[in-house]
Amino acid sequence: MPADPDTADASRTGPRGPLHRRPFRWFFAGRLASLTGSSMTGVALPLAVLEATGSVRDLSVVLAAQTLPLVVLLVGGAVADRASRSRVLVLAHLGTSLAQGAVAVLLITGRFDLLLVAGLQVAGGVCAGFTSPALRGVVPQLVPAPELQRANALLASTRSATRVGGPALAGVLVATAGGGWALAVDAAGYLLAAVCVSRLRLPPAPAAPGGPGGPRRLARDLREGWDAFRQLRWVAFLTGVYAVLNLVLAGVWMVLGPVIARGSVGATAWGLASSARAVGLLVAGLVLYRLVVRRLLALGQLCAALPAVAFLALGLGAGAPWLLAATFAAGVGGGAAAIAWETTLQEHVPPRLLSRVASYDELGAFLAVPLGQLLVVPLAAAAGDRTVAVAGAALYALVALAALAHRPVRTLRHGA
Repeated sequence: MPADPDTADASRTGPRGPLHRRPFRWFFAGRLASLTGSSMTGVALPLAVLEATGSVRDLSVVLAAQTLPLVVLLVGGAVADRASRSRVLVLAHLGTSLAQGAVAVLLITGRFDLLLVAGLQVAGGVCAGFTSPALRGVVPQLVPAPELQRANALLASTRSATRVGGPALAGVLVATAGGGWALAVDAAGYLLAAVCVSRLRLPPAPAAPGGPGGPRRLARDLREGWDAFRQLRWVAFLTGVYAVLNLVLAGVWMVLGPVIARGSVGATAWGLASSARAVGLLVAGLVLYRLVVRRLLALGQLCAALPAVAFLALGLGAGAPWLLAATFAAGVGGGAAAIAWETTLQEHVPPRLLSRVASYDELGAFLAVPLGQLLVVPLAAAAGDRTVAVAGAALYALVALAALAHRPVRTLRHGA
């Protein structure tokens, strides 16, 4: 019986997988350390700020200070394509560790100062703007092309696992010792990650010939990255698609989700739904670690429609069991789509341009989030929370599936 032409056995990538390569093991250990700490911060920092000041306004200032500096993503992409990505990661991790460690000291010693904490979060956000493009470009330098999917699946599974256990551990630390100690763990995690990544000593990615440095070279590098982003039409097209999807996700799930859940299934079920989504993400990583599909991007885009079922469950007022099942399915779909997208970018974007192209992609997704959070409020006021959730589910599924009409999305081959 002939083999299915669209599926291949994972043994083609080698029986041991990417973890048998020492550089990837160091990178993986660093990611595990940093992800464990950062998964706790999302719970610990808001609770610690509220405990220190009791002000929602102060909390909004601190959270905004985290996200606004991410506009440096484009600069981070240009730097990561020019310099050694391992060196960029070491410096960015050290900066994040120092920023979070300083906030931890302020909270532990009871010397909370809003402007100082916000300033430290700005510094951490700047470091994140350099970290993300370097992370997305470093994996192809650590493993050969046939192992990229398994490496990305393994990293995604690790990220999902930390999201399951990290918030719970943060809650225990906040309740027993205070939020500052959870941030201290985050600082220690990034410090350990810097030590691990320093063992890589990767050379700079292949780059175009230099010329004069400084702002002119930076501007030229950014323009070159933008030209590559536009010329890779499937990348620009799917970035636009995911901008729309993120807009709906941010509005319906992040803003309306807690409001609808509080009046239907309750806060406990809503918390369990977040855990169910994380488990779904973990399952997607485990499955795609073993399964190799020739048209990986098409499979990922098909799976990208699954989060719509979670929005639909919210809008229809489904009971807790149905909501948990829907959010699990959403996690599986979102996880598979993310792994497919990362792997396809790494396979089909030239290495010397990868971080810059990825930074334009990430900036498009980032800008859609606050826009969705703002737009959903007047829409919900006019039409009702649940009506907007159902409409969001329909729009989300339609946009995700309509992307398959774009020929390169359907036909681009994994590993080609």
